[in-house]
Amino acid sequence: MEHHVYFWLKDGRQNVADRAEFEKALDDLVRIDLVAGGRWAVPAKVEIRPVVDQSWDYALSMQFGTMEDHDAYQVHPDHKAFLDSYREWWAKVLVMDLA
Repeated sequence: MEHHVYFWLKDGRQNVADRAEFEKALDDLVRIDLVAGGRWAVPAKVEIRPVVDQSWDYALSMQFGTMEDHDAYQVHPDHKAFLDSYREWWAKVLVMDLA
């Protein structure tokens, strides 16, 4: 299964130092042993069309071998630490999971 998360950072976190820290935290999430694969990215510089949403700041895409791995990731101490450390940084988060 795939787990996709889109983050909109608060205006006060739109600086080089905070973005670098957040990117390292995203790198750490992808390295959790339950994650079969994944990466984070920023919006691509594509032609703007009515169907393109580039309002977000970061996207995180992760693959899990099983639904059980995904569920275990949700309560993993490193994932919980990420949430505790950064939840005040974002104005909005959108999660889309694919079977």
